[in-house]
Amino acid sequence: MSITVDLGFFDAIQASMEAEATVKDSIRASVRELDRTNRNITAVLNRVHSSPKEQVPALCTQARIYFSDIQTHISELAGMVPVNQYYKYNGLWSAPMQQACFLATLCTYLETERLITVEELEGFFAVKVDLDNNITDFRISIEEFLHGVVSLTNELSRLAVNAVTSGDFSRPVRIGKFLKELYSGFQLLNLKNDTLRKRFDGIKYDIKKVEEIIYDLTVRKLVVANVETAIEEDASVSEA
Repeated sequence: MSITVDLGFFDAIQASMEAEATVKDSIRASVRELDRTNRNITAVLNRVHSSPKEQVPALCTQARIYFSDIQTHISELAGMVPVNQYYKYNGLWSAPMQQACFLATLCTYLETERLITVEELEGFFAVKVDLDNNITDFRISIEEFLHGVVSLTNELSRLAVNAVTSGDFSRPVRIGKFLKELYSGFQLLNLKNDTLRKRFDGIKYDIKKVEEIIYDLTVRKLVVANVETAIEEDASVSEA
């Protein structure tokens, strides 16, 4: 009687499935470490909401220490991903990578009050950002980067509220100007109707929230109405 089904075929499939499961388990273990480091950085940077502005540089310096750990985690991940199979496993680390991009973006803003550059982001993580959609090795995808930037807008609207509480009335004005410029930049992108597009649409609500704060401060004569004047005055105080 001839054999119609070669059981060795299924043995090969089982071996392949077990190998893939092993890779996924290793990646998940490394991702858990990445997520843990993200939480440590978040815990440090969250203190800017309740700290005087003079303490912000020290908090950023403290947060930067943890980014060397993120570089280690990313390096480990890169070594686990099989060649040319980045997209097959990307979903395992995409969310914590978006969070890491947000934290680097927030840290840079708190230090400089401007948007992080691609080169600076690459410096935080010691890995390239994929700008040409041609990933052959481990990279930070442009979507992960943009998700991090969108997360910044929500955090800054929260910071604007807490800045007023701590008596820093000029910060909401500067945040408002930054968010409007950022929103204008996003409008240049032809985003698809996906999660990133929906999150981008939410930026205008963060801007509205900050504008209401600025309006209230202006009515109470706690800040000048002219944005550029407020920024120049704050800069002169910083230089003094």
